[in-house]
Amino acid sequence: MEFLKELKFSKEHTWVKMLGDTALVGISDFAQSELGELVAIDIPTLNQTVSINEIFGVAEAVKTTSDLFMPLSGKVIEINAEVENDPILINSSPYEKGWIIKIQPTDLSELILLLDYQDYQETYAN
Repeated sequence: MEFLKELKFSKEHTWVKMLGDTALVGISDFAQSELGELVAIDIPTLNQTVSINEIFGVAEAVKTTSDLFMPLSGKVIEINAEVENDPILINSSPYEKGWIIKIQPTDLSELILLLDYQDYQETYAN
């Protein structure tokens, strides 16, 4: 689980992983386990700029739905087609195959507002 050191987490249970000048965004293992089996992901924000803490989509599980909050301001430049076709990938691989969107960040100074994996686990996921 060495890759977890590369992730930053929001209090809304989304994570971000920087990839050069772009970033992947997904939901935490804790969030997917609370939601249960995911059946659909709706991301209406492709090619839109979304501010930190704003809704960028919705995750639908068997018994509930949950808004997805942006951990870092940026333009949504890609949606993970595999997750759109098979949202259960988020349940089985939330930090690798289950990423949801790729963004072009607009304010990297916001990274300081996010938690590292250990702090996130201690604060929200226990």
